[in-house]
Amino acid sequence: MGPSRYRLLTVPAEVIRRIRLPADRRTPAAARAVVRTVLAEADLPGLLDEALLLTTELTTNGVVHAGTELDVEVVADGQGLTVTVMDFAAGPAGQLRLARTGAARSDSPTGAPKPPAAPAFGNMAAAAAAAAELSERGRGLLLVDHFASRWGTTHHAGGKGVWFRLDRQRQTAAEAVPVPEAGPTPSVGALTSLLQVAPEPQGEEPAADFAGRLLGRLAELIGAAGGVVRLDRADGAGPRILARYGRPPSPSTESLRVPLAVNRPYLGELELDSPPTAYARPLAGMVADRIALTIETDRLRRADLRRQGWLTFLAECSELLAQSLDVELTMALIPQLVVPRLGQWCAVHIADAWGELNLTAAAHADESALPQLYATLRESGPDSIAARLRQTARAGAQIPLPDGFAVPLVARGQRLGTLSVGRQAGPRHDVEEIAVLEDVARRAALAIDNARIHAERRRVAHTLQQSLLPPVLPVVKGIGLAAEYVPTGDDAEVGGDFYDVIPLPDNRWLVVVGDVSGKGVQAATVTGLVRDVIRVLVRDGRPLPDALARVNDTLVERGGGRFCTLAVAELGLAGDALDVNLHLAGHQQPVLVRADGRAGYVGAGGTALGLLDTVKTPSTAVPLRPGDSLIFYTDGVTERRRGRELFGLDRLRAAAAPLAGYSADVVAARLRATTLGFSTEPPRDDIAILVIRNDT
Repeated sequence: MGPSRYRLLTVPAEVIRRIRLPADRRTPAAARAVVRTVLAEADLPGLLDEALLLTTELTTNGVVHAGTELDVEVVADGQGLTVTVMDFAAGPAGQLRLARTGAARSDSPTGAPKPPAAPAFGNMAAAAAAAAELSERGRGLLLVDHFASRWGTTHHAGGKGVWFRLDRQRQTAAEAVPVPEAGPTPSVGALTSLLQVAPEPQGEEPAADFAGRLLGRLAELIGAAGGVVRLDRADGAGPRILARYGRPPSPSTESLRVPLAVNRPYLGELELDSPPTAYARPLAGMVADRIALTIETDRLRRADLRRQGWLTFLAECSELLAQSLDVELTMALIPQLVVPRLGQWCAVHIADAWGELNLTAAAHADESALPQLYATLRESGPDSIAARLRQTARAGAQIPLPDGFAVPLVARGQRLGTLSVGRQAGPRHDVEEIAVLEDVARRAALAIDNARIHAERRRVAHTLQQSLLPPVLPVVKGIGLAAEYVPTGDDAEVGGDFYDVIPLPDNRWLVVVGDVSGKGVQAATVTGLVRDVIRVLVRDGRPLPDALARVNDTLVERGGGRFCTLAVAELGLAGDALDVNLHLAGHQQPVLVRADGRAGYVGAGGTALGLLDTVKTPSTAVPLRPGDSLIFYTDGVTERRRGRELFGLDRLRAAAAPLAGYSADVVAARLRATTLGFSTEPPRDDIAILVIRNDT
């Protein structure tokens, strides 16, 4: 650097010039002439370069974007220069069309002051000639932001405008300020090239690629031997080099460092192995701002993609957990969802009736480490993981573990247990991952609770269904009795199909097969009512038509829209013949299979019970000779579906005919298998089959 130059600054009187210029390509030159004259009168030659460059920028933007006349006001005083360029266009001012990397420092007539910029360019004629190029897409306002002491916008009745202020430092005879050497002056074309570098959003690493290209342009522009851009993403890996150019700055030499204006928790800086020229720092600051903005854009893009990934992950977890209504399977599935995406290991502990936590499922990214994980989780002691988990269950809040953390499993206000997760192989869990794990814990707790509720419903339904059916069929000499019952595909629902065999006096028996409309608890109550009323009435000696009429009256009085179909057969042995007195109350006709293989439907149709005040249940005598079988069934057999095709009556008769000569157990089992094998879908309705055979 050459010898320092010193000069004394004087304070002349205020100089003001106002001029209206047309929207013409010669307007920037005319405005520069006014500024040059004012600066000469105010004795401010040190502000000439910056004033001409910034005036060119604002007037060129006004001509290109506003397309109206421009009012230019130039005010010079003892402290500096203020230039205001106003247009008369409606809507946003043309001068305010900022580039993606630019932002106004102030929106009021009094912007926040900043230190005066050092002289940037010596050849302002070249700057004026390239004004249109500099102002392309508003990127030139970056120059206004960096070289103006302050700047902002202003508005009037017919338009709006942009102003800038250039200040100079006051100096006295006793305090002379050294003016540093400007060093080699970069060309306007080189500066334009620097400003026109744009990120490529479609690249894999848009921030890194953009920072590398911009850093290279900057280093070439200011004559730096090399430089680096460091960025700490707060992921536990510390600062890493985002981009580099040439030889990295040596710790033993003086370098230019500019922090990146990135939001926390990110931290970054730009470092250049550059000589301390007057224009190096403002240009480095401008480049650092553009890199910081690109980093922030990339961070938001990454965050958005990551959140979309977490939402997809949570949706998949919910779908998988919803598909399982088995408690044990649900608890075994939870660790498989967490590992390895959210932790190296995961364990589920469920509280028993006494509040003690029991390990129910665990998973590890390394299967060979699973036995050691089980041993660690089962350790006892005040500092063990089990003790921490008990604390988690009691507190109902997240608790840190020696190698991870645990969150409670809470559903409907009830604490079910804990979900413990080990740390990841790389960085520790961040706030977003912890929030996802807590969400997984909530969904897992609800899935476990739903599985428990379903298991309880299934147990209740099974118990209630069994109470409506005889535990075993009686063994009667000379009469073969067999039954098959298949509940609907939803094993948590109680079906309305039932059968019963009731002993009567004089070695007679009553066989009842019924079907109550609907399913569920209401259908089960009607089934129990019909079954018990028939038992009471027939044991009291009431004739079958009278008993069926009383059942009908009971259902009609009860209301609720439930009805019942019944097939009732009174059996009595007379020598080697089995006499059957058959009554059908809206039920389908049973299949009679003779010993010689002939098969057909028998019985006269009657009225279903519970629909009308009076019913008709005609009686049909069906004698069964030795080897003959009478097959009762419910509509779950004939209405079994395969697509749009029904099993139907004809298919049932065809399936029953070849079973002549077989025992009642075989006939019932074969018909059950044939019905179920007709379709691969689970039954939509209960299937009940009861077979009576003359075994004499």
